Amino acid sequence: MQTTAASHNYPCQNCKVRDKAICSALTNEELRELSKVTTEVQLAAEAAVFYEGDENTYLFNVVAGTIRLTKLLPDGRRQVTGFLFPGDFLGLSVGNTYVYTAEAVTEVSLCRFKRGNLVKMLDRFPNLEHRLLELASNELVQAQTQLLLLGQKTATERVSSVLVGLMERIGRRGDDGIVIDLPMTRGDLADYAGLRTETVSRCFTQLREEGVIDTLGKHGVNIRQPEKLADLSGDQ
Repeated sequence: MQTTAASHNYPCQNCKVRDKAICSALTNEELRELSKVTTEVQLAAEAAVFYEGDENTYLFNVVAGTIRLTKLLPDGRRQVTGFLFPGDFLGLSVGNTYVYTAEAVTEVSLCRFKRGNLVKMLDRFPNLEHRLLELASNELVQAQTQLLLLGQKTATERVSSVLVGLMERIGRRGDDGIVIDLPMTRGDLADYAGLRTETVSRCFTQLREEGVIDTLGKHGVNIRQPEKLADLSGDQ
């Protein structure tokens, strides 16, 4: 892990994810104060940000790259509980320890805050507290979506639902649909959807044969029929 203290040149002001991160609630002067207690962290792919059960010392903004959130089941199996992308906030917990493991899928860049320092900032800047509550509410919605995904849906519905969620979060308009660059593996997607890797691959093949998607190399997907994919997800 490489870390550097945020400089007095006020780098937070020019952050490329400022408009969608927790910092979006702050004025320029408030952001200057936050930058004084911010550390920039660089991690290589597959490095851990923290492990489940570690002391909850830090909170993070994701600036670049993709984070995978996982929990270990009692039998030793891994459950992927989510993926985080630039602008997302990481490390919220009601207790003194992290309740999941956070790992870098790709090389990542993070802004790190000591928990105590950020708590002091919440007292000083009410808008920051409101933004944090909003993010916590979003996490709750995502957790409820995950329960639905694992509970009642068929394999095709699960994979379609995962792709719809990723399309809405990181999709970009292409020449013939919406393109998603998937840094995670099919195994990651399987552990998120509660399926076998082979089942996820079969669902991708089915969606491709039906003309709903095209696969672009190992990690790209072009959603050619977004409306049909949404229908297949069972969320309509």
